[in-house]
Amino acid sequence: MSKAKLGIIVGVVVLLLAGGAGGGWWWWQNNHAKKGEDGKPVAEAPKPAPEYKYVTLDKVLVMLRGSNGEAVSHYMAVDIVFKVLPDKEKLAKEHLPLLRTVAVKALSAYTVEAASAMSVEDVAKKLNEAYEAAYKADGHEPPFAEALIGKLIIE
Repeated sequence: MSKAKLGIIVGVVVLLLAGGAGGGWWWWQNNHAKKGEDGKPVAEAPKPAPEYKYVTLDKVLVMLRGSNGEAVSHYMAVDIVFKVLPDKEKLAKEHLPLLRTVAVKALSAYTVEAASAMSVEDVAKKLNEAYEAAYKADGHEPPFAEALIGKLIIE
């Protein structure tokens, strides 16, 4: 047998093996894909968002300072709502005294002017930062996803 014939035979065998491997891969992928009612492959549905419960911390009262740090008769009243996964609801309720303390500490640093200039979103952001720092310092995971503001009164 000549070298040319041997080269042609080897080339044909390689092409047949490559074609068989490609066909086998296509068949495997096609048979293992999820199919809809019309027989066509269906993309996997995204996972649904988790269902949250909401735990409230009512009437957090904070005395505000004057512009020079003096005591004035102005205060901030905040109702905080915590967005909690159902399996962490009990733990979040147990942590309410700590959450109140962290909120008072974070908000009592503001003057009347600074607090009046803040929006509800700003207050929520500052509280979330304070909670994150407090739990990080303790080396624990917060039992809630986010703190929201239910009510904000500054007088």
